[in-house]
Amino acid sequence: MRVAIVHDWLVTYAGAERVLEQIIACFPEADLFAVVDFIPDGERRFLKNKPVGTSFIQKLPFAKKKYRIYLPFMPLAVEQFDLSNYDLVISSSHAVAKGVVTGPDQLHISYVYSPMRYAWDLQHQYLRETGMDRGIKGWLVRRELHKLRMWDLRTANGVDHFIADSRFVARRIWKIYRREAVVIYPPVDVNLFTLAEQKEDFYLTASRMVPYKRIDLIVEAFSHMPCKRLVVIGTGPEWDKVKAKSGANVELLGYQSSEVLRSYMQRAKAFIFAAEEDFGIVPVEAQACGTPVVAYGKGGALETVVDGITGLFFKEQTVRSLIEAIERFEGTVDNFDPVRIRENAEHFAVERFRSEFSGFVNKAWSEFIARSS
Repeated sequence: MRVAIVHDWLVTYAGAERVLEQIIACFPEADLFAVVDFIPDGERRFLKNKPVGTSFIQKLPFAKKKYRIYLPFMPLAVEQFDLSNYDLVISSSHAVAKGVVTGPDQLHISYVYSPMRYAWDLQHQYLRETGMDRGIKGWLVRRELHKLRMWDLRTANGVDHFIADSRFVARRIWKIYRREAVVIYPPVDVNLFTLAEQKEDFYLTASRMVPYKRIDLIVEAFSHMPCKRLVVIGTGPEWDKVKAKSGANVELLGYQSSEVLRSYMQRAKAFIFAAEEDFGIVPVEAQACGTPVVAYGKGGALETVVDGITGLFFKEQTVRSLIEAIERFEGTVDNFDPVRIRENAEHFAVERFRSEFSGFVNKAWSEFIARSS
């Protein structure tokens, strides 16, 4: 079985790339393709040092730092990959990878992190956050997003099987493409995180500071609770906004190494998570440390946090709602068993992902061969 794996773009090692790493581990002989590949030589271990077939965008001006400006050309770029010699095509897609062109004698399975959020239901939020919700520039962006939606919907017909990274994403796939998707949760390397049963008297949040992560909301809430200490790890475009809302009880540490982050996760009384994520790996990592999670009750967190057992939810992305959740947590903190919290995180382990993903693909391949013969 000749296998091709197609990923959107390779510029960093983040959540989607962790999944890609394990897909490659399931199919180590597969060939790899991406619209662009700018992973430094010293950081390519997760790709098993495979060569990557790239598109014409790789050589366009400023592509290394501003590859996203070429998003309108990416549908064309991904369609130019000649995959005709492969039996199985696996796309790892949060943008355009699922749009590769395959034939009737090829099986195409797409692992979808989410349909393009900025082109579909989160378009208006994206435009507001980027300042492109008005003027000529805004009109041009809306026009391009409209064209992306038409292309995205059309290319869904070229996928034989959809895999979603959460039930939340599976619902979005059904809403947009009217296609069923099996759910296989992303792999979380829980073995990197050690259970710690003794907790200290501080709360933790950690994230890149971008608008939808709502770090500003968390910081503002704690500024209204001066007797409770909050540690914030991460940096990004929202740094100044977050800093302006920070009280004396909020400690901004900026970027920290993985080792430092793990140490704080192990010792924190609870991890605070205010984003609406499609899945959300960090809350699972916190639970792997035996640390309960206070999370916004929407999106993937509803599938990774067990209310009242491994954490608590707050219903609205408001300061008041978060404060009320923390007060409830303080009143029930002794009910949270670090061992049981760790056990919940182990449901998302790397080994589980490999077993489920390989099993699904092999079953789909057997059925495909049976239908073709």
